[in-house]
Amino acid sequence: MLLPQQLATIEQQLGRRPRGLKAIASSSANGVPLVLKMRPLVDNKPFPTVYWLSSRDLHKAISQIEMVGTVKRLEKRLQDEPDLMAAYQANQREYVAERWASCSSEDLAELTRLGYVDLLDTYGIGGLRDWEQIRCLHMHYAHHLCGNNVIGQWLDEHYGLNELLITN
Repeated sequence: MLLPQQLATIEQQLGRRPRGLKAIASSSANGVPLVLKMRPLVDNKPFPTVYWLSSRDLHKAISQIEMVGTVKRLEKRLQDEPDLMAAYQANQREYVAERWASCSSEDLAELTRLGYVDLLDTYGIGGLRDWEQIRCLHMHYAHHLCGNNVIGQWLDEHYGLNELLITN
């Protein structure tokens, strides 16, 4: 159950009231929400991500990392390094399993009724269907903060995101 102060912080981070919010999945040491756990359906449509990065500080830092071509460089590394690709593919499978594990019986019934079961079996991190590409570093970092993600680990190792002072 979200406290009113937590919801107010999330609304301030996003600039609006979140739809499909299930819980806060990760917070900073000082209690700032970092990652939100989302419902699989919002307005009867599949929501593309389980974990949504809400921290403005992390969002800004990752946006700067993306602006210098990091996504394309990482995609090239995936193609050139079979071990990295294997770990990345495992992360995608884990993400799909996490989504299904977080579904309530009502969610499962509605997903089945609406015909989205097959689609959500293929939606990887951030709703990506081509698991050899990277859509967005923000979503990978959100997954990293909630579990295991090689791209998020790489971001910590190369950019020290885990050492940022988070105020928002």
